[in-house]
Parts: sequence; C-alpha cells; structure tokens
Amino acid sequence: MKLVIATRQSPLALWQAEHVRDRLLVEHPGLSVELLKLTTEGDRRLDQPLAAFGGKGLFIKELEQALLDGRADLAVHSMKDVPVTLPDGFALGPILERADVRDALVSARAARVEDLPEGARVGTASQRRQAQLSARRPDLRIGPVRGNVGTRLGRLDEGRFDALILAAAGLDRLGLADRIAARIDPMDMLPAAGQGAVGIEYRAGDEQTAQWLAPLNHDDTATCVRAERALSLALGGDCTLPLAGHAQLDDTELALQAFIGLPDGSLHARWHGRGPASDPESLGRQAAAGLRAKGADRILELLRSDA
Repeated sequence: MKLVIATRQSPLALWQAEHVRDRLLVEHPGLSVELLKLTTEGDRRLDQPLAAFGGKGLFIKELEQALLDGRADLAVHSMKDVPVTLPDGFALGPILERADVRDALVSARAARVEDLPEGARVGTASQRRQAQLSARRPDLRIGPVRGNVGTRLGRLDEGRFDALILAAAGLDRLGLADRIAARIDPMDMLPAAGQGAVGIEYRAGDEQTAQWLAPLNHDDTATCVRAERALSLALGGDCTLPLAGHAQLDDTELALQAFIGLPDGSLHARWHGRGPASDPESLGRQAAAGLRAKGADRILELLRSDA
C-alpha cells in the first residue's frame, strides 16, 4: 500500500504535493506516500515567456514521464497549468476544494491597482493578467517576471518593479499573505481557468490509484473547473491564451464569466451567463460562443499572427 507523487520542486508545488499526501494519509491510515521531486522544462527555461516555447504544459511533461516510467503513481498540479486535453494514457482525477480564486496586487507603493502611479512598472508572467490590466490602466509599464514566488518577490524588493500581480492562493499557501496589498475583485480581473484549484493526474486504467484518490474530490470545485476548462477547450485549448474564466455555483445553477483580449488591452471581449450545474461543459461552450459573437475570432487571429 504505497503511492508515489511526482511533483515539481518549487516551494508552492511542494506545498500542493504535501497537502495531497496529508489528505491521503488521513483517508487511508495504512497507506505509505512518498514524493518524487523533479525539475521540469518550464522551471529550467526562465529566460523566455512561456508562450515562446510551448506554454504551461512544459511544467507537467516530466511528471507525466515519471508516471509512464512507473516511478510515480500520480502527479499533483495547479489546475491552471494543466492543458485541457491530456495525452493518451493519462486521466484527470480528483480536484480538491478551491482556495482564493483572486489575483493579488503585491506592492509597497499602492493599496489598489487604481492607486499605482502613472507609468508604474508592473511584473506578471501572464498574458491574461496583462490584457486585463492594460485595458484598465494603459499607462502602466507591464513587463515579464518568471520564476517561483520567492524569485518574483525578490525582483520586486530589488526595485525592478513597482508592483507584481500574483495568484492570491499561492501567497496564502506559502504563508505570504502579508505581502498582499489588495485582493483584486474578479469583476476587475477575471482569474484563469482552474485558478486556485489543485488537481491530480494519474495513469488511465489504474483503478487502484483511482479508488485511493476518489475521496479527495470536491464536487462543487470540480463542477466549476469543468465549465472553465470547457471554455478554454472551445477556444483552442491553449493555456497561454490571454483568456479568463470564472465559474461560481449557486445551488443547481452555474454562473460563468469569461474574458479574452490582446495583451496590450487594445481589443477585448467579455461574456457572462448561467446554466444548469448538471452540464458545466455546455455552459463553457456557450461562453466560448458568446465571446466569438463579441469578436474573439478576430482577437485569436491577431494573437496567432503575432506568435
């Protein structure tokens, strides 16, 4: 009775893997759980934007190889990093209860995005954040910043930026909530599909592992994430797109907000709607169609021409 979890070695990835390990040990007291710590291509190539060499999927390929090799039984991911279409031979298992879905402003110079001085330098690794921030504050100078959370905060503290935009959930999980100047309302900056949620990948057909993992699933979170990922899939399934989707469950209904835009904020589209919680994928596809009706195809065309 032993499971091996493949994980990246960043502090946040290790927190996620250790959280899954601890949950498994509570559910299955006789189980032995070990961590297999790996470095991925996405971790090694910090000198380029993710979109330039393959996107967020490069954070999980080495973990998937460990599953194929039999060195690990499962891999733990931030759901916003998981491509909407998995390679053959893999299955997406439980999605754990979501943490704070919001993005966070980290700055010693302003308590809100509106308070940043004109021309302030803002660091983010996300085209989604850049597109929404540029549409809201076109005067800001937005630049790329990659690396783990500690590395990014270090660059802020060195004075390279006046502010950073990071996921609130990651800062909370690392005990760094005191660095947050403001948690940005999703109405002002929609999060990425799956943001704040941790998911588990395993080998398709491994029924024993699936049974051990099943109690970790949080049904409400999984329903919301399914709608968000269906939106992404319907617009091409590329997790580097400046695309946002945020679903909220209200009894038997889902509400979904969606955004897509150019990174410079010059062109963007928004959609919101509701649908039955029993069919979250249908709502995600409806959101994609709604964005297309508001100009998403033109935005996608321009994004492809700039790639």
